[in-house]
Amino acid sequence: MRIAFSPCPNDTFVFHAWAHGLVPDAPPLDVTFADIDVTNTATERGEFDVAKVSYAALPWLLDDYALLPAGGALGRGCGPLVLTRGDVDSIDGRTVAVPSERSTAYLLFRLWAAGHRPARIDVVPFASIMPAVRDGRYDAGLVIHEARFTYPSYGLHALVDLGEWWERDTGLPIPLGAIVARRSLDVDALARAARASVEYAWAHPDASAEYVAEHADEMSPDVQRRHIDLYVNEFTRELGDEGYAAAEALLTRAYGAGLTPTNPTLR
Repeated sequence: MRIAFSPCPNDTFVFHAWAHGLVPDAPPLDVTFADIDVTNTATERGEFDVAKVSYAALPWLLDDYALLPAGGALGRGCGPLVLTRGDVDSIDGRTVAVPSERSTAYLLFRLWAAGHRPARIDVVPFASIMPAVRDGRYDAGLVIHEARFTYPSYGLHALVDLGEWWERDTGLPIPLGAIVARRSLDVDALARAARASVEYAWAHPDASAEYVAEHADEMSPDVQRRHIDLYVNEFTRELGDEGYAAAEALLTRAYGAGLTPTNPTLR
């Protein structure tokens, strides 16, 4: 079964057991590691059976794919950040680097930035955003994942925490990354496999350490652990009513603002 997810510690931690044949009765996986921008667009083209995608991409995917209630990233205190240098206190008239046009981070940015007038917004590889802002190639950058732990080392500050903004405005957790599977497959069985892989990871937290480190680039073990602790939580095991409510609220707002073509049914 073809699956795609990022090489980030939360994904490798979650899917380690399934990818290594440690989940009974789960189908073997052919894993592709890819940035979320790649998985969003490749999944839209139908290249994978199961994939980690942005919640923001679901309006383009849910005709052919179903949202799984396990394995994704949704929580509190884990939202994207808009970073600037110390002399930049607004995005009005400024240049902004973003990691993807279909990411949840960019969708949140567009909802938050309504009424602001940036001079230009460019899609830039995620790993290049903080150096580009630090070096003055952009005035601001939208960042995700472990950047919330490492941005001070680049001399940057957070203009806004979009997760805090979202939670304050809605009272709901922030939906970031979703797991989808082809509707033609046994979606319930795949959800059970994803949930079992999460539970194995929690029960054997050291089993995945080598796999996580292998794909975590130059991230320190401490940042790897903080990354996992932040993004792997009870919503990863089971979305539940609150998780679905958060995703539905995000997509309803996006559709109402004219930012997505549909407001799909998630369950």
